[in-house]
Amino acid sequence: MQYLGLAVAIAVVGLIVLWIALRMLFGGNWLLGWLRGTTGLLVLAAAALTGLVAWDVCTYRALPQEAPVATLSFEADGAQRYQVRIEQGGEVRFVTLEGDLWQLDARILRWKGVATLIGLEPGYRLHKLSGRYLAVEQQDQARYAQVLLTQSALDADFWSWLQACQCTSLVLEAQPQRVSYMPIADGATYRVEMTPTGLLASPANPAAEQALKDW
Repeated sequence: MQYLGLAVAIAVVGLIVLWIALRMLFGGNWLLGWLRGTTGLLVLAAAALTGLVAWDVCTYRALPQEAPVATLSFEADGAQRYQVRIEQGGEVRFVTLEGDLWQLDARILRWKGVATLIGLEPGYRLHKLSGRYLAVEQQDQARYAQVLLTQSALDADFWSWLQACQCTSLVLEAQPQRVSYMPIADGATYRVEMTPTGLLASPANPAAEQALKDW
């Protein structure tokens, strides 16, 4: 709910900026003032950008304290091809992945300073799931080697902007997190949790435990 509320707040700012832009553009004969018209269009663009940022922030959710970030289950769907069931916060989706190993990338928004004192919690979203063959020639021919799990609308990527802009590091930091390659096996289930050292995947059933032993 925190990140939904943050997105709503950003959207409200966008609406205010939009109202200002419309006032500047249509509040009188703006053709008499080229500068006024140009400024109004720039403010209108800022309103649209603010709306896109609000939508992007809405895709994040608070990091769970006593629950996994995600649970991944693999079911064979052909030779080294799998249907992956991804459960995240009560929501379930399915993707197709090929390979012998899997890797998960996530994006973290971590509040700092005063923001943590007022109770703002770090947020995350799953970014992509990657598959890798042990044989290089198979990897080159893979059709489902990577799946984007979340994509920003019109490339309005709030997380990437934070990484590029060091001026916000005192308040909000964008951190990449990754579960490095783990073995895939038919019927295997893994739990992905956030630990003090980063994302950690652990086997959640005997099939996953056996896959780790055989790896």
